[in-house]
Amino acid sequence: MAMAGKRPPRRPNLQAATRVVNKADGAGGASTSKRSLGDQWRAYLANHRRVARESLQGLFKVWLASAMTWLVIGIAMALPTMLYLILSNASTLSGDWDGKPRISIYLQESVSEADGRGFAQQLLADELVVAVDYVSPSAALAEFTQRSGFGDVLRSLDRNPLPAVITIEPGVSQTGQLKPLVARLEAEAMIASVSFDLAWMERLFAILDLAERFVTALGGFLALGVLLVIGNTIRLAIENRRAEIEVVKLVGGTDSFVRRPFLYLGFWYGLGGALMAWVLVGASLVFLSAPIEMLLASYQGDFLVIGLSGGESLLLLLLGSGLGILGAALAVGRHLRQIEPS
Repeated sequence: MAMAGKRPPRRPNLQAATRVVNKADGAGGASTSKRSLGDQWRAYLANHRRVARESLQGLFKVWLASAMTWLVIGIAMALPTMLYLILSNASTLSGDWDGKPRISIYLQESVSEADGRGFAQQLLADELVVAVDYVSPSAALAEFTQRSGFGDVLRSLDRNPLPAVITIEPGVSQTGQLKPLVARLEAEAMIASVSFDLAWMERLFAILDLAERFVTALGGFLALGVLLVIGNTIRLAIENRRAEIEVVKLVGGTDSFVRRPFLYLGFWYGLGGALMAWVLVGASLVFLSAPIEMLLASYQGDFLVIGLSGGESLLLLLLGSGLGILGAALAVGRHLRQIEPS
């Protein structure tokens, strides 16, 4: 909205603007000409485009101050985004566990392979069991020999010391729901022992829940900080244009007309801050991914650090734009009421 430096227009006479004198009929009659709804809508959109363009151009005219504001907003949004990505990547570090609990059942040595496989199929019928995996004693010995490197020692034994194992993937993750299942399994005669550390699982889920709550709380605090930064910036812009706002109100400008450029200003601040956060997160992942992948490769093989997806990047931009508009709306709504033409 380019109002500074221009001579304020007179208050429009709506009745005179909507009447056109028809001098050609010689009778002094008049006909009324009204703008159609389509013309009004096109004029409304044209005004929005002009205000959005001029607001962005105004930010680039003071690019250094704008870049500093974008950087502050970007850092505030990048911190919770990085923590979110850390939690997302941590869920892929478990390899075979893939973020779900596992129950290992060791069968009695007297149980044949056919009976063991049949028992595994019976377990699959339980409503709390999603999948089962039967590992025969010979397969368990071959896998242990390959991973341990003690092949010569194991081949010197007169018998296979490893029992058959059934791995169960339960359909629930809460330890309170898993305890009855473990109790039923321990009561089975074919089962020698059940390996499932409930205390470890409780600690793990508690840590994950605490981390998620921490990220949510930190994101909320930093979002409030973004609102304060944008609100204070818009407040300074309003004070710098106080005289211009008074003139616009004096000639009949509505509050929505005065509010519009400041809302677009907040939108550009929020969008620019979100773009800055996206760049900071991407640069941080590039900087950290190589040593992280090298470290984790020594434990479980291939691992790739996962960044923001297309949908997550779009959500970040929408969140930044929304915070910008909200911060601007709060600042304008509060300070605009204090400015009235004298």
